[in-house]
Amino acid sequence: MIFKNTSKSKLTLAFISIVITFFVWQQGLRDSLNRPSVSFDISQKEQEIAELSVQSIPVNLSKFFIINDPVDQIKKSLSDVSFEELTERNKLIRIITSESNDPLIYKNISKDFEDKNYKFLIDEIEKKSNNNSYKVNSEKFDLFKDDRFLYHLLSRKFDFDDSELITKSFSSKMFFKILAIRLIPLLTILIGTILALKILWKTISLKKFGWKEIKSLDLELIDMVLLIAGGFVVLGEVVSPLFSISLVELFSKDISNELSQSLKIFFGYLFMAIPPLWIVFYQIKSLNGEFTFKKDYLQFNFLPIKYAIIQGIKGWLTIVPFVLLISLIMNSLIDNQNGSNPLLEIVLNNDNYLSFFLLFVTTTLLAPLFEEIIFRGILLPTLSRDFGVISGIIVSAFIFALAHLSLGEMPPLFVLGIGLAITRIASGSLFSSVIMHSLWNGLTFLNLFLLRT
Repeated sequence: MIFKNTSKSKLTLAFISIVITFFVWQQGLRDSLNRPSVSFDISQKEQEIAELSVQSIPVNLSKFFIINDPVDQIKKSLSDVSFEELTERNKLIRIITSESNDPLIYKNISKDFEDKNYKFLIDEIEKKSNNNSYKVNSEKFDLFKDDRFLYHLLSRKFDFDDSELITKSFSSKMFFKILAIRLIPLLTILIGTILALKILWKTISLKKFGWKEIKSLDLELIDMVLLIAGGFVVLGEVVSPLFSISLVELFSKDISNELSQSLKIFFGYLFMAIPPLWIVFYQIKSLNGEFTFKKDYLQFNFLPIKYAIIQGIKGWLTIVPFVLLISLIMNSLIDNQNGSNPLLEIVLNNDNYLSFFLLFVTTTLLAPLFEEIIFRGILLPTLSRDFGVISGIIVSAFIFALAHLSLGEMPPLFVLGIGLAITRIASGSLFSSVIMHSLWNGLTFLNLFLLRT
């Protein structure tokens, strides 16, 4: 038996942890189906930026950036969704872009809005629909200057000049944004595809893959169960949030909701990481009689630093085309996929710079380091030792994808997990997979940052 020398108390603790993990992950995956996909918001934000950049796009490039009228595209996408399911801002955009014969504008819907400024707008739109010659003082709309796209739509609806706000320099800034949003992924996919083909050709030519030696700690599978189920899930995802959320709520009574939300995520991640990392520390200490930071227990292999970083960058570029391909396949097979990570929506709609910085540190530094230690530093080497490298890669990637509790994102996360594991083994450096993970999260973060209007 695999666990023949394991104490009963350890087995009992592992069994309880597995049962709790099953219910936590099952509920988490089920709840993810009720979360909307952030792809809808991303697509709309891109169209908004495209519309605001129109006056600065060179004529010879316009057909590449503006295929269809952005406002018409937004109008169509909003009309495909039930009006009741839209956010208040999107409801308002749909009303502004509606035709005069649209029954929506004859319906008394201002009562459905909580924002008093939005209610005021709806009243003005109703006046306009009832009397086409109705002229409004544009100063009434100064309240909406912070939302430039909305202000731009109002200028089209009520025929006033918005050039004071939608300036040439602002439009140029939006053009560079749309340029980056469109070109960065394309360049990444192109370079990644070339790299992937080069690696494939080299592997076929040599008839083998250049695996580096992967050293595992002298841990048993029961230790993995206690680490993942006990530390990562029970203590990290169930118990720790009780303390982190309470701590932030205690000290965040007088700060903005955005900052409070980001602090909860930042400290939530810190508190979540402590139990599994403490278990790793205890496991290493019990094996070696001590824990010394100078010893590279997990094969970070920082040196040579240039090699480790380059391998991380190569791994990131190579996996991008495969993850995006899986995402495209999923989108083509399943309409309106739900289950996006709620953090994506928080980043996309965040306007507080301190809050944004905390989210950046969490997603590009804390998350990659912590998750790579657990999944590629401990789990992958142990599984590879007991079941072989291929099985270790597949199983660790599956658990990695499952742990993110997002049913809609599981396939691309599984492919990403495979890429991270291969980079870890091919480079012989855990630091390389940390770099790769950080770059992946960083690219996502950059894209969301660019989409903010």
